[in-house]
Amino acid sequence: MGSSVRELAGATPATRDRYVDLLRVASLGAVVLGHWLMAAVTPDGVGNLLAVVPALQPLTWLLQVMPVFFFVGGFSHALSYRSLLRKRPEGSEGSVYSAFLRARLQRLLRPTMVFVLVWGAAALLVQLLGGGGGLTGVTLRMVTQPLWFIGIYLAMVAFTPPLLRLHERYGWGAFAGLAGAAVAVDVLRFAAGVPYVEFLNFAFVWLAVHQLGFLRADGRIHPRRAALLAGGGLVTAAALVALGPYPLSMVGMPGEKVSNMAPPTLALLAHGLWLVGAVELLRAPAARLLERPRVWRTVVAANGVAMTAFLWHLTAMFGVYGALLALDVDLPEPASAAWWTQVPLRLALAAALTAALVAAFRTFERPAAPTTAPGAPGASGAGPLAALGATLCLLGVLGLSMVGFGGLLDGRTALLIAIPVSAPAAVAMTLGGWLLVERAGRKVP
Repeated sequence: MGSSVRELAGATPATRDRYVDLLRVASLGAVVLGHWLMAAVTPDGVGNLLAVVPALQPLTWLLQVMPVFFFVGGFSHALSYRSLLRKRPEGSEGSVYSAFLRARLQRLLRPTMVFVLVWGAAALLVQLLGGGGGLTGVTLRMVTQPLWFIGIYLAMVAFTPPLLRLHERYGWGAFAGLAGAAVAVDVLRFAAGVPYVEFLNFAFVWLAVHQLGFLRADGRIHPRRAALLAGGGLVTAAALVALGPYPLSMVGMPGEKVSNMAPPTLALLAHGLWLVGAVELLRAPAARLLERPRVWRTVVAANGVAMTAFLWHLTAMFGVYGALLALDVDLPEPASAAWWTQVPLRLALAAALTAALVAAFRTFERPAAPTTAPGAPGASGAGPLAALGATLCLLGVLGLSMVGFGGLLDGRTALLIAIPVSAPAAVAMTLGGWLLVERAGRKVP
């Protein structure tokens, strides 16, 4: 592993934007650390530290960094899709879309499917043996919650080609159109009380952030614009929270009537703008730091296992709490002095267990070798097949993030917008969709 990382780092082209790799790793790392810190587990259940200590909620304006990951995704997707277009054989339409989907989703869906199948089998075994209560039941329900991120990212990949064409035609106007649609949704939601319209902002808010990645890929976010994004986004978010119906926390809170996250709100979009502007302002000093061989090797190594660590980090956290309870270790009252004293130990144990899980499952994050070039013979119909597969994966992963693996034998369901979905149905959609994407991406002559 060490020699491989050293070789990869040494072979990095001079043209590679290393800062993007750092942002990808740092944003996922911040999410993992935030989840570990926010969990307030006691023998009676699982709570949220931000609800116990509301004074900590302003920290979410720094630690809610998923907009940065989606921004980086837009940058990477633009480069990847354009590269495939350039490699397309002359005079052949080919199936660039299906090749793009397969290439971008392999490192996402392969480790995700392993996670889903391993946890599905474990959950079924536990419940067949009569378990599933207490912390185990909570774990079965909550361990899939981070999959919502996978679902949103799937949608971004699927919509990249048409949105990239809009970007190439309208530039900042395409971003403004998506942002304006997000504004309209919140007006209809809060001022007119239109039911269900808020769910449209799962698309408009996150795709607007994703669109900023296209602009960065074309070098259109220079320092002055970055400063405008950071300052304007921060002032707008603060004004919306102070004057509007938006909560202070930029992550979901238990029992709140309005969440900035689910569905996303205009306040979260403004928060995303400020974060994007802020990280762009840090690009130059970070780029100098990444020229150091040891720093760059660390980023390369982390990038190779980042998705696996993200998928399994809640498993590790609940495993640590379960072990502490089994060993009769006292779990102090959340936010008490004893609780804060115990934080370093819990974080160290969670990190160690996550590392062990990464060692066990990291091989599934390595993408398979490509088959044939986009546009090869036999690719007819691959585009629609890939689109259908991506849609099924999207619905399945989002459904599983909501329903969890608890109540498998009881037929437990959760509402995916307005449609009841069970865990077996969600797993079947995810697996079926993944197989369709794989089939469409293999252009057999």
